Amino acid sequence: QVQLLESGGGVVQAGDSLRLSCVASGRIFSSMVMGWFRQDPGKERKFVAAVYLRSNSTDYTDSAKGRFTISRENAKATVHLQMNSLKPEDTAVYYCAAGVFHGATIRIARAYTYWGQGTQVTVSS
Repeated sequence: QVQLLESGGGVVQAGDSLRLSCVASGRIFSSMVMGWFRQDPGKERKFVAAVYLRSNSTDYTDSAKGRFTISRENAKATVHLQMNSLKPEDTAVYYCAAGVFHGATIRIARAYTYWGQGTQVTVSS
């Protein structure tokens, strides 16, 4: 059993920065992938970024590339999403996710097993 808790969301202006954090409890394996997804009201959850815990390799959607950075803390079951140069279109609920994959792409939400409750990010213009 794995539980994830996100924090760090808030209301900011365009161009500002936020750092989202996800603290994991339970058994986290090095073979897992942890990622961040976003969801607008009435929309499907969309991939933002992910990191392979074993290799620290990362993946980003085009809108996040160059602005967002996903990272993990050594010796801690915690991942972060540093969000810079925020835009109004970044406004969404952001969810932390984790899973052990069986050949599924890390960009597909349904491939993840564990999810946090989400943290709201609102960017005003």
